[in-house]
Amino acid sequence: MLPRLPYRIQIPLGLSLAVTLSVLLVSAVAANISAVSARQGVVTTVQRVMDLLAAQGRPLLMADDTWRAYELLRNAAALLPDAESGYSRAAILDAQGLCLAGSDPTRLPTGVRVLGARQGSFDLPAASALTGPQSLEAANHNLALIQPIRSDDAQVVGFVFAEVDAAAFAPDWATLATPALVGAALAVIVLLPLGWFAGRRMARPVAQIAQCIAQIGKIDLAQVQALVPEVSDPELNRISGAVRRLLAEMAVRQNNEQRALSAERLAAVGRITAAVAHEINNPLAGLLTAVQTLRLHGEARETRERTVGLIERGLNQIRTMTTALLPQARVEDRSLSVSDLEDVLTLVQASASMHSVSVEMATHIEAELLVPSSTFRQVMLNLLLNAIKAAGDGGRVHATLTCTRERVLTIVENTGQAMSSEDLQLKYMAEGRHDPHGFGLWICREIAVRCGGHFDASEAADVRTPFSTSLIFWLPNQTQHELKNPIAD
Repeated sequence: MLPRLPYRIQIPLGLSLAVTLSVLLVSAVAANISAVSARQGVVTTVQRVMDLLAAQGRPLLMADDTWRAYELLRNAAALLPDAESGYSRAAILDAQGLCLAGSDPTRLPTGVRVLGARQGSFDLPAASALTGPQSLEAANHNLALIQPIRSDDAQVVGFVFAEVDAAAFAPDWATLATPALVGAALAVIVLLPLGWFAGRRMARPVAQIAQCIAQIGKIDLAQVQALVPEVSDPELNRISGAVRRLLAEMAVRQNNEQRALSAERLAAVGRITAAVAHEINNPLAGLLTAVQTLRLHGEARETRERTVGLIERGLNQIRTMTTALLPQARVEDRSLSVSDLEDVLTLVQASASMHSVSVEMATHIEAELLVPSSTFRQVMLNLLLNAIKAAGDGGRVHATLTCTRERVLTIVENTGQAMSSEDLQLKYMAEGRHDPHGFGLWICREIAVRCGGHFDASEAADVRTPFSTSLIFWLPNQTQHELKNPIAD
């Protein structure tokens, strides 16, 4: 129950409970000591009465005067503890242990053998075995005292016998407990207000610190730190100091997180900007070449229509790609066609001519092409341009497009330096994170992941001669083409 209460209530209640228990414990110890002292006092009183009976009963034993001995015992019985209640009794015995007279004739009648027989709770020793005073205690705590009466020449002429029941030793617990209860009540009455005041004073800093901790995350950390109280108590001062250090560390961490978030956002913006520039620049070289062709050979109708169609499809690709970067944009793209493949070859010719690289393409169309045109044109442009760079001057690049009902697959091979799957992983990781000018392979991988396809390098044993590197990319051949550009995420 107490742990559920606040400290300002626990402290006074705990003090009162501790004082009450202490008073009761001290009272119990004092009562026990009083009970032991009372028993010893009873024994001392009985022994004094027995000394009196021994001194005054000796001439009566010598004269065998039963009546006067009875009168002596009746007067002396008033000195025995609780004799009126029948809890104590005394008798004068002759030298053989026979009762001459008793204070309670019904229990100690005249002429009855007492010594050497059973008397009440005791098996008393014979008269001949007693040479001095003897005290006996029964299992029920009754007490029997025997004291010899000696003549002037030290001969035993008789005995004084006293028996005290255990009830005569019982302490008056009500009387002994009254001071303890009064002391406990006074302690509670005095300590409750004092404990209440001390508890409120001691618990106030703890409550303030707890309130400050509860405000973390709700208000500014600087305001929370200003609310932490200054305390003089060493332990509470350690707690408040720890809270201040925690708040300071949280403020530093919060500032670092904000700076890191800002840096990450700036890096993302730079990454998107570089990627957009890369993806727009890819078809621009081919489009510029097409414009130059149109300027030089625009008189021929077939050339003009073919070139204008190429420029239109290239510009639509750029528009579709940039529209996909807009938040919440939903761009439905058309399916890939053979014209798109011819456009891709035309767009990479400028880069291929610059490096004297021959580019070839083969197609195996077994089903309807249902992949998004802008996405697949983007992938093929990236793969072919990277292959042209990798092939080097005078190299060869070969692209194969295969379409089945399940997927559309393209394989781009080049005669440049060999590239394994591990090399490809390292390359597009570097391009995606550290190289602002080369995003081609990274974008191909992101498109494959987002669209449920696959992108990887072939094993060396599967690469055809004379090529050294073969990159494989495929997408599921599906009917819905909602374009989501990976560089926008």
